[in-house]
Amino acid sequence: MTMLKRFGIIFFCSLLSPSQEVLSGLSCAISPGAMQNVLSDAIIEDRLLQQHLQGLVLPNIVGDGGLLNSPTSITGLHLVKSWLPKLSVVLLPGIGVQMTIAAKLELSGNCLVGLLSDLIDILVDVNITANIKCTNFESGTVQVIIEDCLCILGAIKIKILSGLLSLSVNEIVFNQLRVTLPGLLCPVVDIVINLVNIQLMGTLNAVIPVGTAGTIHYQLANLPFISGLFLGLDLDGAVKQVGGSIIPHDSSASALPPLLDKLLILGLRQSFLSAILSLLIQIAPQTFICTPEFFSGARSLQEAITTLAPAWCSTCRGTGPLSINLALSGNPLILLEENKATVELSVMIQVFVQHLDGPILNLLLLKADLSLNAQVSIAGGRLMLGLSLGSTSLSLESSDVGISSISDLKPHCISLLVETFLPLINDCLSIGIPLPKVLGIPLIKVDVQI
Repeated sequence: MTMLKRFGIIFFCSLLSPSQEVLSGLSCAISPGAMQNVLSDAIIEDRLLQQHLQGLVLPNIVGDGGLLNSPTSITGLHLVKSWLPKLSVVLLPGIGVQMTIAAKLELSGNCLVGLLSDLIDILVDVNITANIKCTNFESGTVQVIIEDCLCILGAIKIKILSGLLSLSVNEIVFNQLRVTLPGLLCPVVDIVINLVNIQLMGTLNAVIPVGTAGTIHYQLANLPFISGLFLGLDLDGAVKQVGGSIIPHDSSASALPPLLDKLLILGLRQSFLSAILSLLIQIAPQTFICTPEFFSGARSLQEAITTLAPAWCSTCRGTGPLSINLALSGNPLILLEENKATVELSVMIQVFVQHLDGPILNLLLLKADLSLNAQVSIAGGRLMLGLSLGSTSLSLESSDVGISSISDLKPHCISLLVETFLPLINDCLSIGIPLPKVLGIPLIKVDVQI
């Protein structure tokens, strides 16, 4: 059991890199490419940056013109459009994420050179580089701050409607924009990053219902770990029953395996999955009366008991028909080995008849310890488990009619459980285990390893 603690189910989602030791019920590692896609989608594709750049107004640009040139004044300079924004990401080990946004800004305003007034259009290439750092972890959330925002101007093209453009205007515009643009653009990037952080943190702090049985509360367990190859996120998973009671699970450390060329690695530990199975597999005791139309497994079990204890028929005169009660005993446990998942659970099998005046005659009370083979897959963002019978161990708990040997009953009990109880278990698991959409990365093209 000690060795099995470190096993888990790992999901490799198209395209990542190795991870570090983790300390919670769920952990994931995200590649630089995935982080770039996430930020680009949120900032560029969703036009968040463009929206916050709209309305950007620059200070007036004034130049005295020197000895040989006329005084120049550019007023009402504002952003008309941002062209071709592109975002790239580099992970800074132990620090955070370095994000670079390259864009072309179109500015427009009024230009007064001497006594001549004209419209002026300016196209300027900008490169904004910001180091993003996570800090102040508390209650599953982190604060995101920007350090060392740097704005570098590239090529500048200036156009005046009249076409009369002096070299002095070029120089004045370049010098003034170099001074003023960083002070305007970096605060916009800071606002955008904080908005994106709120959006993305919602994917790391989510309460997801599990049918009507309860919920899983996925939450960031500590500050992200960052190497040059991946961003590591530790998530804790609190499994809560309806009513609020938490099903405990062991959160001892585990490690995600190294894997290249993937976007996301997501891992679930064995103890965490067992807690979820305890939430999902909740079956009320099932009582079946053996009638001619009943399951073949129950009929064959009845016949086998009759063979083992023929005297019980005379004992049971004046009773109702034979009945069978099946009930779960204890909580299910999932065991993970190399490329193999097994669910172990116990079922109590009570075979009894009830006298007309009320007392119950307990013919047999058996305990069946089931080892169920689990087929694991991902569908619709959920972990799906399908169980089939692997092996069964049968033990006698008690018998009021003197049955002591049950070896001949095993095949009949197996048939009964496969016909009646196993479908109920699979029905409980059919809703699947909901998984978090970490940073909005969908679980598609998923490889599953155990």
